[in-house]
Amino acid sequence: MPDIPVVTPTIKTFCTTREAATMLGVSVGTVQLWVESGLLNAWKTAGGHRRVMRDSVLGLLHKESGLGASQAAVPAPPVLAAPDEQRPRRLGVLVVEDDPVLLRLYEATIKKWPMAPELTLAPNGLTALLKLGSYSPDLLITDLNMSQLDGFEMLRVIRSTPSLDATTIVVVSGLDAAMIASRGGVPPGIEVLPKPIPFERLKAIAMSLVNERRLERRGA
Repeated sequence: MPDIPVVTPTIKTFCTTREAATMLGVSVGTVQLWVESGLLNAWKTAGGHRRVMRDSVLGLLHKESGLGASQAAVPAPPVLAAPDEQRPRRLGVLVVEDDPVLLRLYEATIKKWPMAPELTLAPNGLTALLKLGSYSPDLLITDLNMSQLDGFEMLRVIRSTPSLDATTIVVVSGLDAAMIASRGGVPPGIEVLPKPIPFERLKAIAMSLVNERRLERRGA
């Protein structure tokens, strides 16, 4: 009896953006955001279609399910109220800051704001982009000079993502105007504030968004 050849199945080393989105449980737009930021490794075919490295997708799945100690303490993004609910939702605020002392200061201060916003913290730009894959905050407050992925690159990616167009962005940085300009500046429409953190100005911006978007006011 002749030997039957053993056929080893070929495992694809790449996948489409839609396949990657299914594996990660996010939208195709989110996959594109993560590709632009470097969270996922990908390339384009001759026809202009993105192909995502499967190992990169699996690595991101592992990262999301097993965050390091510095990220594990970061609160999960708040679940926003559905548009058809009668009760107004609370203001969503995402703070991105790699100095743990300042991050704790943000947390302690913003939690005392009268409108009681839903606060999410991110210790770096990469973690922020992971959160932004499933969460569109009303207000994003970010530093610029950060490790892993600095604020300049993070803002470039965010401003190229249509699903985040409604997010108001404020930069709080120790860099002066000349230093910011020398590194390419920030996208138009983003207010840049100096450190130490100007909490009163940030609270005024937050209150303006609460009024403009008719959000829950709590004790405001």
